[in-house]
Amino acid sequence: MIFDIYSISSDINMENRSIVSIADYGKEKIQYLLDMATEFEAHPNRQILKGKVVATLFFEPSTRTRLSFETAANRLGARVIGFTDPKVTSSSKGETLKDTIKMVSNYADVIVMRHKLEGAALYASEVTNVPIINAGDGSNLHPSQTMLDLYSIYKTQGTLENLNIYMVGDLKYGRTVHSLLMSMRKYNPTFHFIAPKELEMPEEYKLYCQQNNIKYIEQQDFTEDTIADADILYMTRVQRERFTDLMEYERVKDAYILRADMLGKCKDNMKILHPLPRVNEIEYDVDDSKHAYYFEQARNGLYAREALICDVLGITLDDIKNDTSII
Repeated sequence: MIFDIYSISSDINMENRSIVSIADYGKEKIQYLLDMATEFEAHPNRQILKGKVVATLFFEPSTRTRLSFETAANRLGARVIGFTDPKVTSSSKGETLKDTIKMVSNYADVIVMRHKLEGAALYASEVTNVPIINAGDGSNLHPSQTMLDLYSIYKTQGTLENLNIYMVGDLKYGRTVHSLLMSMRKYNPTFHFIAPKELEMPEEYKLYCQQNNIKYIEQQDFTEDTIADADILYMTRVQRERFTDLMEYERVKDAYILRADMLGKCKDNMKILHPLPRVNEIEYDVDDSKHAYYFEQARNGLYAREALICDVLGITLDDIKNDTSII
């Protein structure tokens, strides 16, 4: 099921500062958010959101995303309300998403939402005046993960321009790779899509590349030689929860496994990213490699999400630089 956003009534608010996707953000806006994240990395503990309430509505399981958003809110002085299991909410009684959002809007200044249905975040943003931050909607998009990915790439490469980005594994259901692909369109990347046929990049994203002159190469081989030219090696988990056919999942779950002995020909600057959690697609011996960056990447999520929360609340980079509430 995908929400029909065109059937929404006069509740639509065109002034909403929600973050549903960052696909249309230009270089200036992305750099602005990267600069905000840099400020928060230098001083993550502040009271700049004192008196604000952040609601985290997770209709789908999450660990890193939820905890980093809640930590970001707490470190900035906000209070957090919300839920991690929709079974304990009125949605289990039949309450619609619209009613849930409008009800929570009475209590919170910003709503962070993860939902299993594609389009849910956009729908939510259209029925409330409170800004929505999309924390993942089905296999569609994951903009907050994209911001921490961009921040991680920027920190490790010194630029977002002209990079060879290899995406490996579940490219069909992987919302993190979909979001990253779209956000990089103005930076002249070259993408390498490495996936089994069953999990290849969906046609709509390949069409997006063609329409935006984004170079990409599709392949199924995953070897030491295949990844030798990568600047960023973006590994993904094959997501069991997205499969309706478990036999298909069993066929592809171990298609690509990164081992330390595959890194011998990699460029010195190459970094391995992964949105986590991993299952077995990165062996533990890779963790000690100078190329491994996925745990630092997760830590960067705190600073990126502090920036996103402040941005949707209208707090500017100058406000942050001039903030005197640093703890």
